[in-house]
Amino acid sequence: MKSEFPNHYAVLDLDRRCTGEAIRAAYRRLTKRHHPDINSASCESTERTRELNAAHEILGDPVKRRAYDRELAADGSPAPSAGRRKIERNIAKDVRLRIEDFIRGATLQVHVNDPANPDGAETYSLVVPPETAPGTRFRLPRCGPFEGGFVQVRLRVLPGARFKPRGSDLRSELRINARRAAQGGTEMMAGATGAPLRLSIPPGVSRGEILRIPGEGLPKPRGGRGDLLVRITYRPEVRVSRGRA
Repeated sequence: MKSEFPNHYAVLDLDRRCTGEAIRAAYRRLTKRHHPDINSASCESTERTRELNAAHEILGDPVKRRAYDRELAADGSPAPSAGRRKIERNIAKDVRLRIEDFIRGATLQVHVNDPANPDGAETYSLVVPPETAPGTRFRLPRCGPFEGGFVQVRLRVLPGARFKPRGSDLRSELRINARRAAQGGTEMMAGATGAPLRLSIPPGVSRGEILRIPGEGLPKPRGGRGDLLVRITYRPEVRVSRGRA
């Protein structure tokens, strides 16, 4: 059936006249974007990866591609122009979350205002599971006249005053007094979720020295969390005394 004939060019967002190098580049780019490991192994990402692999298997082989082009012409399918209709139905959007939302999870409402939609604004619910890594992408299937397209949401970290992301690690500062710096000991500080954390201060710690609390950073793409890197600051005590005359 005509509707069942796969359009591998549209899957790769390419024109039928594209080069072999363009096919390989599109395949690498799209498989990296839609890989299940960075899309929470969703059904959509698994199906998309399957379509990409099938398209590359056919179009990446010159002999199979020529045979496929003959079948495509016999099927009566129009020459694709870089998957134009598909691209217009798809929307990419970056969403910034607080650091604690990546750790605890969150439920978001994603609003789409597309002037081309005669039904008006679209709203989609997105559940971000706990321990989700920054950079994770979710594909939300669109409905109405854009059914078959999707909203691709990529999660970014919302900058904060207390913690600065550095990869999967978080950086922060802790001010202590000169006595604690000289003698060492234990200081308490709030972590990324507000929970109290215990930090061991070595005797004679230097100003600007970085101390590490393992596993208290951001979630990693393949599980676990980065570390919290704490920069120590303090003001040295300066005493002035009068000399004897």
